[in-house]
Amino acid sequence: MIFLMNTGRTVNQGVTVENKTSAEYAAETSTCFMHEFDMMELGLDDGDAVRVTGPCGSVVMRAVASPDVEAGTVFVPYGPYANHIISAETHSTGMPDFKSHRVEIEPTDEEPKTVHELMEELGGLAYDR
Repeated sequence: MIFLMNTGRTVNQGVTVENKTSAEYAAETSTCFMHEFDMMELGLDDGDAVRVTGPCGSVVMRAVASPDVEAGTVFVPYGPYANHIISAETHSTGMPDFKSHRVEIEPTDEEPKTVHELMEELGGLAYDR
């Protein structure tokens, strides 16, 4: 099913941003907030895994119903999961397009990857602080 994806900050993401390798930060940034009717149409319950495929990639996230999200749209907090599916193209502005990406969302049995696994998939190296 195709949706318009918007990205932005959440309060919980802001609280955990100081420790981007924490489980709390990963849980918040790997959440795909959806309208409850869209979740019903896809046969999803809160916390179910979904594959979100965007213009530049695909990532598994957890779907959560939100009364703040309009039907036909999804909201994903800024972070490594959103970055994994949007283009790095900045159109000479220095800022990628974080708003109004068309994404496909489908239920999956896969588990979301950790932040370290996502970074390694892009060629990065995990490190301990």
